[in-house]
Amino acid sequence: MARSAAHSGPPGRDPDPGGPDPRRWQALAVCLVAGFMTLLDVSIVNVALPSIREGLNTPESELQWVLSGYALAFGLFLIPAGRLGDARGRRAVFMAGLALFTLASAACGAAQTSLWLVVARLVQGIAGGLISPQISALIQQMFSGRERGRAFGMFGTVVGISTAVGPLLGGVLIQAAGPDHGWRWVFYVNLPLGALCLLLARRLLPDTPAAGRVGPRDLDPVGVALLGTGVLALLLPFVQAQQWPGNGKWLLLVLAAALLAAFVGWEARCARGPTQPVLDLALFRLRSYWLGCLLILLYFAGFTSIFFITTLYLQSGLGYSALQAGLAITPFALGSGVAAAVGGRLVGRFGRPLVVAGLAMVAAGLAGTALAVHLVPGPGAGWAMAAPLLFAGLGSGLVIAPNQTLTLAEVPVPRAGSAGGTLQTGQRVGSAIGIAAVGAVFFAQVGPDGWADAYDHGLLVSVAFVVAALFVALADVGADRRGRRRAEREPTDTPRSTV
Repeated sequence: MARSAAHSGPPGRDPDPGGPDPRRWQALAVCLVAGFMTLLDVSIVNVALPSIREGLNTPESELQWVLSGYALAFGLFLIPAGRLGDARGRRAVFMAGLALFTLASAACGAAQTSLWLVVARLVQGIAGGLISPQISALIQQMFSGRERGRAFGMFGTVVGISTAVGPLLGGVLIQAAGPDHGWRWVFYVNLPLGALCLLLARRLLPDTPAAGRVGPRDLDPVGVALLGTGVLALLLPFVQAQQWPGNGKWLLLVLAAALLAAFVGWEARCARGPTQPVLDLALFRLRSYWLGCLLILLYFAGFTSIFFITTLYLQSGLGYSALQAGLAITPFALGSGVAAAVGGRLVGRFGRPLVVAGLAMVAAGLAGTALAVHLVPGPGAGWAMAAPLLFAGLGSGLVIAPNQTLTLAEVPVPRAGSAGGTLQTGQRVGSAIGIAAVGAVFFAQVGPDGWADAYDHGLLVSVAFVVAALFVALADVGADRRGRRRAEREPTDTPRSTV
């Protein structure tokens, strides 16, 4: 992607013409804590599922919805919430989402039946979808140039650590509070953080300069309905892949394609009329934007599925406790956290080649993890996979934050919310596709003595997704170099005047 844009920031798009907000780093800290909570709840529940099943007598079908219901609701609301924040005010939408997330977390922890828990998780996912796109939009608004790269680097650290550290933190809470009530503290831990963030957000977060009063028609309700049903039809067969036997569920993908095509047609019509579209399709004319969205979709398909099959392999295959399984994944979280902060500082200098290097490291680290489990298939597998997972984590830190910086570099700040929401929707779609694909291969290989082989096969599918993302990044680097060569040739190729 355009290296110059990443290096210096888009010209003329400073968040504040009168100078940067002196409290911007404090405001960023509030955003990052809120982002940590919402993303942590994607993965922390994995290790709590056995305790939830015992505590609430939860059937397998409803247990799956404790996981997939959150991810589904989260993904459905990202783009509409981003548009709402752009139009109505990012601070107001952020605070509303944070208040709802905190209340829904309390409801999850207090659940007395599995249905209660599933409904509360759906509400919690909606709240997470309201919060998340405001974070990237606020970073676009508050920072520019190299500072924006640093801020996105810190956000990338949060994304990597929250996803990877979830099983560890969940294991610690269950170990401390006991299997009967430990799962409730997986949700209650959000309450003090949510309350503190809510108080600080009102004081520190900036207003949105272009925001004003908007009516329902200004938020493109037809576009929101088409997009929501299209994304639902796209995600549902993947998140329910293990619960819905047979191939009939894949017909929903045909429906999803039709609904999303209708959405594109409607948005194009809105762009020519008075209605403000929920998603500005002109963003996809920016190579930096659409390639970044495709890259992150493929990467998250490989990235998030790692933790799904690793916790299954260690707990169900090798008899690890929730805490031990979380500790085994910690090297990836540590590597990702360290490298993300570095990647945010280096992206302005190296641009897309930095992401290429990170993707190559992740692919090599995951392949090494599969080899380690093959060579040490017994209880020592957790130690054997530590070094390759650390290497993969270091690579991951050079992917997520730099890609976000490069993808949004040319996006105008007034559209930052919907652009960030679209980017994160790609992450959620990628996660659902990856977990379904990798999980299908993993479960097909599981047998009495087949846990190590199943893990090997699952990791190979994860590597395939990462390699596909690597090809996208390489294509972008090649296109960028060809563009620079053409620009260098243009002055010499222009014929001289003969006057």
